[in-house]
Amino acid sequence: MGQHPFTIILFLLLCLAGTAVGLVSSSAVLAVVVVGAAGCVPLAIRVAQQWQKAVILRWGKFHKLRGPGLFVIFPFIDTIPFWIDVKTVTTPFNAEQTLTKDSVPVDVDAVLFWRVTDAIKAALEVEDYKQAISWASQTALRDVIGKTDLSDMVVGREKIDELLCKIIDQRTEPWGIKVLSVEIRDVKIPVSLQNAMSMQAQAERERQARVILADSERRIAAVFQESSKSYEKNPVALHLRAMNILLEGMKQSSTVIIVPSSAVETMGLGATTGLAALSKEFSKSESSAKEPVSPK
Repeated sequence: MGQHPFTIILFLLLCLAGTAVGLVSSSAVLAVVVVGAAGCVPLAIRVAQQWQKAVILRWGKFHKLRGPGLFVIFPFIDTIPFWIDVKTVTTPFNAEQTLTKDSVPVDVDAVLFWRVTDAIKAALEVEDYKQAISWASQTALRDVIGKTDLSDMVVGREKIDELLCKIIDQRTEPWGIKVLSVEIRDVKIPVSLQNAMSMQAQAERERQARVILADSERRIAAVFQESSKSYEKNPVALHLRAMNILLEGMKQSSTVIIVPSSAVETMGLGATTGLAALSKEFSKSESSAKEPVSPK
């Protein structure tokens, strides 16, 4: 009976038609048959979209998988309880107030990319495969968070994504579902912990800045030590350098600089005479700078 249902139904219809011959005219019977057949045509013709698979049950048992395109079923015998979408689907999921390995409560938001690869398993092996995927993803995320430190979760998201993808794919494979990728979108931590981490980062940056400054001073001291060897046996060069430093200071400040006489004698500037010569030289440089340039 299950192999030729359409033949059986047609035979019953013919028997009913033959019985009704004695009661009504043959034209009326023919009209009833035609109307019944016309009413069954819309129920028999089905169309599946390019991204759909139709799971057909006959007498309550799995019969075949049809689609995409046009196909025909037997009304009242065949049923289509599931239209499976085989496109790639995105499912957001999260884990709220979940403790990490170092006992830090975090809220993690992620998104799952998956698709159905076996429509028969997705229809027959699990009641609601979309809801099952959502719960499986959330459970896997909580398990991974509990085995990961906060620092690793913030910095090493790619490794966590790969681990989650592998775990969820193992759980959904019996349902005919392939997990393509998992991406963690955000990791939220308590505000108090954010302030503590900010202070820690600021202290770390200050420590690094002090280390860099101390290293720079050490290098500068080494350069000065190397430079001092050039003036050690050349007092004339040392005096010229001292005069140049004093002159540059007068140029930049444009004010009178008071220098102790002992320092002047040490630099060999000839006390008052040397200062007078420096002042005269400075005046010449200022006057030459203020002279207007004649047009050519």
